[in-house]
Amino acid sequence: MPITLPVPGGGGATPQQTYYSTTPQFGEYQFVSLNEIINNFIATYIGPGKILQAVMRGDVHFHAHRALQELHYDTLKSCKALEIEVCGNLRVPLPHDYVNYTKITTIDSNGIEHVLYPTRHTSNPMTIEQDMDECTDCGDGSDSYTYGDPADCDADAPTSTTWTSFSGSSGNGSTGASGSSSAATDDNNFFTNSGERYGLQPEHAQANGSFFIDCKTGMIYFSSNIANQKVIIHYLSDGHGTTDEAMVPKLAEEAMYKWIAYGCAQARTDVDPNTIARLKQERFAETRKAKIRISNIKIEEISQIMRNKSKWIKH
Repeated sequence: MPITLPVPGGGGATPQQTYYSTTPQFGEYQFVSLNEIINNFIATYIGPGKILQAVMRGDVHFHAHRALQELHYDTLKSCKALEIEVCGNLRVPLPHDYVNYTKITTIDSNGIEHVLYPTRHTSNPMTIEQDMDECTDCGDGSDSYTYGDPADCDADAPTSTTWTSFSGSSGNGSTGASGSSSAATDDNNFFTNSGERYGLQPEHAQANGSFFIDCKTGMIYFSSNIANQKVIIHYLSDGHGTTDEAMVPKLAEEAMYKWIAYGCAQARTDVDPNTIARLKQERFAETRKAKIRISNIKIEEISQIMRNKSKWIKH
């Protein structure tokens, strides 16, 4: 849910009584709006005797949005997740502000997520309708092809044989049919096959399911065992999906200023090269510091995870 009530970064806050009774979004104080960052930057960095002089607000606005996009990819928290039910056609569209996915999972009856893995051994190529009689007559087949629209998802659109075969197969599409009993993968028969699991690819030794993304159609295609199940798409955005998303955690506020300063400085000819080099170093340092801060490392949580080292694993 996007933050809708940005809190001034200068320290002003919603009164406690109002915050706990009427605010639509808790935790708003940890964010600062992009517009306020732009105003603060203009007041602090631009003017006579300052690092940048006569820089237009449009330049600051452009570099601020670029900084927000770049930091969203690998520094800022990406809390976006979309729960979708996969229909019988085994495909769902990508979210409108999708940039890349972090993971795609299914949900079991207990609400536990199970990771789906991408398959590298299939695709959904564009289908070409061929008139074999005409191909025989013309000799070279140059006039026998009819190209369909790969983005057309209607029933009348040509469907590739590759996708038809993949969607019609049982199981996850990677390890073969799940309806048949296999001593290489089935729990009930696994221990009767001791020492004979040679040839199994470990990356396919899972029954959760698989998927692949068709960039041309902007669709995610799932294996047949995901039909009518709910999946969660955890994905990255660039922070510009809606107008309410132009928010920056205060832990990364200084990094935003350095990104904007370097962007404005390196685009001008009247800025000293030494200043540009210094701003570049400061941008790198502040980005690294923001990444460490936002990583949210807790020593107690690390200690709890490290207790797993004492667990014996039999081979």
